[in-house]
Amino acid sequence: MATGWAKDGAVQEQIDASIEDALKNVRRRLPAGQSLKHCQHCGEEIPAARRKAMPGVRMCLACQTEADREIRTHSLYNRRGSKDSQLR
Repeated sequence: MATGWAKDGAVQEQIDASIEDALKNVRRRLPAGQSLKHCQHCGEEIPAARRKAMPGVRMCLACQTEADREIRTHSLYNRRGSKDSQLR
């Protein structure tokens, strides 16, 4: 198949790169270390059950829910387009 300037497998490379970027982003947000006893945003106590279920937790459930809502607005659109797709 003629692909212009894009080499064979370029589309798959873009897909793989998008997936790898998304995984890095998720791993970076995972909590690590010792859990806090009080939320770093509002100061409310974090229940022991939450600290046990999610080691390294930094926020109460309400603040974490709000933070997750903000993250969902992030687009997963692949902006690494090939030269071929930029010329169209």
